[in-house]
Amino acid sequence: MFSYSSRTASGAFFRRIFVCQACIRQSRRQQQLSAIDSGLLFHRRLLQTSTSTENIVPFRKQLKDEAKRKRLEGGSRPSKKGAKGRDPRLEKWELTVGIEIHAELNTARKLFSSAATSSSEVPNTHVALFDVAFPGTQPHFQKETLIPALRAAIALNCEIQPKSSFDRKHYFYQDQPAGYQITQYYEPFAKDGHITLYDHDGIDPEDGESITIGIKQIQMEQDTAKTVQQPPSTYLLDFNRVSHPLIEIITLPHIHHASTAAACVRKIQSILKSVNAVTAGMEIGGLRADVNVSVRERQRLPETRQGKSYYGVTGLGQRTEIKNLSSFKAVEDSIIAERDRQINVLEAGGVIKGETRGWTLGSVETRKLRGKEGEIDYRYMPDPDLGPVIIGEDIIQHLRGALPMLPDDIANKLVQSPEYGLTMKDAKTLVALDDGDRLEYYLEIVEILRKELSGNAQFLEKIGKVVNNWVLHELGGLFAAAERDWSHAAVPPEKLASVILHLIHRRITGRAAKLLLSTIFYGDPRSVKQIIEDENMTLRPMSREEYLSFARELLDENPDMVNAIKEKRQHGKVMWFVGQMVRRGDEGRVEAEKVEQILREL
Repeated sequence: MFSYSSRTASGAFFRRIFVCQACIRQSRRQQQLSAIDSGLLFHRRLLQTSTSTENIVPFRKQLKDEAKRKRLEGGSRPSKKGAKGRDPRLEKWELTVGIEIHAELNTARKLFSSAATSSSEVPNTHVALFDVAFPGTQPHFQKETLIPALRAAIALNCEIQPKSSFDRKHYFYQDQPAGYQITQYYEPFAKDGHITLYDHDGIDPEDGESITIGIKQIQMEQDTAKTVQQPPSTYLLDFNRVSHPLIEIITLPHIHHASTAAACVRKIQSILKSVNAVTAGMEIGGLRADVNVSVRERQRLPETRQGKSYYGVTGLGQRTEIKNLSSFKAVEDSIIAERDRQINVLEAGGVIKGETRGWTLGSVETRKLRGKEGEIDYRYMPDPDLGPVIIGEDIIQHLRGALPMLPDDIANKLVQSPEYGLTMKDAKTLVALDDGDRLEYYLEIVEILRKELSGNAQFLEKIGKVVNNWVLHELGGLFAAAERDWSHAAVPPEKLASVILHLIHRRITGRAAKLLLSTIFYGDPRSVKQIIEDENMTLRPMSREEYLSFARELLDENPDMVNAIKEKRQHGKVMWFVGQMVRRGDEGRVEAEKVEQILREL
């Protein structure tokens, strides 16, 4: 299945570093660890639980803090957009974007050593001698790291290359102990893929119902060390992360809108997670994106126009690269800011310089980091210590056949299958949330209820939508209000299924069902049946006459609302009356569906 050859060091150079004796002993112990075969298995949850979340600020909180800061400062800078929200200058200028995504592979061992990939331990404890470029050490390619990389490439429709090789990319920086990074430049393991985005993925409306973005190549490479700054001038290095196996996914410059670029990164992350190729997404640093941005005049779009070219795409403007974007919002906002900056420069008669730029969440413009390096600056050369990697067709076919359903396929099934019947929006949300845990929870409850209601066709047709509402909205709302991370243990599937079952059989009201769910969510250990009995939640139906009397009384109290519904046709306000009757009625008596029916009659 695999063939791997190794060559002795020839012409290699080392940068001498000093490692304390304790680190050396620890590294030798790490090198002596036996290979863990579980790195090839689908142990996503196990690896996720070991991922450090210490000192991580949730992205939602970052956005809230940024919005608060802007309000205190009196708002952001004035917009140049026209009345319809579109910058009129975009009629003249076209944006072009290419993306490079770096994703950390889901493996137990590092790319070229047997040190563990866990970064949740004490700094500098998961480090082999080779990882820190100790003189005389050589890389040993860990074959199992190729498995998740191949799953990713297959899922992104790439052609797997039977032969690939490793190269050295030279640059000197504090987080690169050897003075070069081992990557795949001349012969990557995967090429010529593509990904299709749809309107429900969040692409720009101008892209229509779908857009296909080419993927130039996917290559394997090693990660750098983690730099921890201690102001004003101290930098600490944690080498636990160095040599973690990464894949770099390079798209073609087929993207012309910032929102489509963000949707592309979002969808690639979703695909990588669904095939268990990566350990984590952008939210905790397991995936990072660099974007290449350029603009060009639309009047120069014919094929005869002058400009730069890239892998068959011609007529491009001078690009700049924005590095290390760590959220989907950062991808979109930084592209817009850089697009506007480049347009300003060009319209002022200036020239865009090829350079590397940075972005900070909440900024209004990108900032220059350094001049843009070219291929000559990196002095690429084949790594003399690593031979080629030969991938057999048998392993490719095996992985292709064992690949799980992709997010698009799952969402389409949830929408098109009559047993679920969800909207595309709800289906996409279920698939995307909590690395698939929310979807598994939903499917388990649907299965429980289908067994309980077998033979009752009237209810079976509605089960998928009903369960979706309770999982996404009711239970999801409780997690959001409590600011807690998702966990199926908070309300076990069988308990939520029991709550829904009591509601379907009209043993409790909808309001009682919500109170029941909240009671269980906040830790009540009693069974659903016991809580209903103890708290007197059993439904005691009202008669039609009682509903009519109650409704007329409420309508008489609010003549203006009645007039708005009857005269101004504001029918949405009927639900306000429904809410009022449910809240005012005795617990366990008022059913919202019957209330709405009576109110619409009146």
